[in-house]
Amino acid sequence: MEHDGNWYVYALFSPGHNRIYIGMTSRPDERLKEHNRGKMRSTKAYRPWKMVYKEKTANRTEARNKEKFYKTTSGRNIIRNIVKSKYNNTDNKSQIL
Repeated sequence: MEHDGNWYVYALFSPGHNRIYIGMTSRPDERLKEHNRGKMRSTKAYRPWKMVYKEKTANRTEARNKEKFYKTTSGRNIIRNIVKSKYNNTDNKSQIL
């Protein structure tokens, strides 16, 4: 049976590198710390990261489906708008990792 509970889809922003990372986890606060400690190969070079979006889901499957959505063009635009509102970033070309 699938592990239900606290699963999240999240988006991180690297202000210094104008990068966005989208992922899923059951422990978002610890995961952010791992990204900022350089534990994740795909994000290590773009530290520091800021959590710009976190959405609780019903289970792991829903979190994965939402992660896939936020990596689409429509989903990326939603995250970019959040980044713009929080960081006054006017660049629509933020790269998604």
